[in-house]
Amino acid sequence: MANLKWKTPRSKTRSRRAANWKLNRVTTVECAQCHAPKRPHFICEQCGTYAGRQVIEVKDDHAGQKHG
Repeated sequence: MANLKWKTPRSKTRSRRAANWKLNRVTTVECAQCHAPKRPHFICEQCGTYAGRQVIEVKDDHAGQKHG
């Protein structure tokens, strides 16, 4: 087995690793019930359904607040 002539500098290995540290866009699909965008395999935040059935009860954001 061959031996290395030079040790690879730490800065070179760090930059190679950092080249793959990127953020991907969040994948969204359309909810089958309310047609709002949602993440796949997650509960819909708008209507609270998952796989065609009601999973959570969605609360109104403005419930209990008085306007005026």
